[in-house]
Amino acid sequence: MISVKNVIKKFGDFIAVDGLSFDIKPGDVVGFLGPNGAGKSTTMKILTGFIEPTEGEVRVGNMAMDQSRKDIQTKIGYLPEGAPAYGDMTPAQFLHFIAEVRGLKGDAKHARIKEVVQQVELQDVLDKPIDNLSKGFKRRVGLAQAILHDPEILILDEPTDGLDPNQKHQVRQLIQNLSKDKIVIISTHILEEVTAVCNRVMIIADGHLRFDSTPQALLQRSRFYQAVSLHLSYSADISGLAELPGVEDMEVDMHSGKVTLFPEEGKEIVHLVNEHVQQRKLPVDMLFVEQGRLDEVFRALTLGATAR
Repeated sequence: MISVKNVIKKFGDFIAVDGLSFDIKPGDVVGFLGPNGAGKSTTMKILTGFIEPTEGEVRVGNMAMDQSRKDIQTKIGYLPEGAPAYGDMTPAQFLHFIAEVRGLKGDAKHARIKEVVQQVELQDVLDKPIDNLSKGFKRRVGLAQAILHDPEILILDEPTDGLDPNQKHQVRQLIQNLSKDKIVIISTHILEEVTAVCNRVMIIADGHLRFDSTPQALLQRSRFYQAVSLHLSYSADISGLAELPGVEDMEVDMHSGKVTLFPEEGKEIVHLVNEHVQQRKLPVDMLFVEQGRLDEVFRALTLGATAR
């Protein structure tokens, strides 16, 4: 388990991380969210032992980071922001180098490199200089080196940055498979990443922890959670929709013809809306229940607005 207690990190007069405390256990896939400058990457670097906190304590298992840094780092796989690597090396050369640094030898080293290359699909670029690779392939080389020694803890800073949709899907599946017996921490600004791979979300803003729970709990804080949206193919009298039991508010987009009905807290209204549409023969060509909007909740938590 990772335990973080009252961690503060100052750079001169600037407080990048301000009193963070949390615990993470094996099987957790934690999404670290926050606006630029929120303290995400600084927290990642503290967790890897790359930088020391100004105050507070980080422990992994029964080891304290300030006393057992090197032992802890053998348990961690880290993909830094930007996936830095030796550009004049090929992926094959780089992974052999990393394998030796991590203590892999002989047949075990070659077998593990082959396995990881297949996992992240680097076969086609193994012998090309890393400097000549696309951003997406560089990211995959970075991910390969992070998982090469089969670490207990994976800390990934923007793991799908620069990848196309197919590559993102593949990397997310890989993370889900790896997370069964590991701790995985992902720093990301991509909100969909949270619902795709994470079972826990932490939102950081101004160095403070603003939210720590499940993706579902985050969605439930959205004003749009369980709201009913429908689209009219042409104009009609919809005034009765706002009067339905359990409907708290109604918004109409005159330009698109979309109507959104917001329920009172704890109420489900889709069956009443559907009955009303059928009875009044409203020209509705689309009707669905909103699952919540992460971007709205994210703005509320990080900008100090009110979220439900």
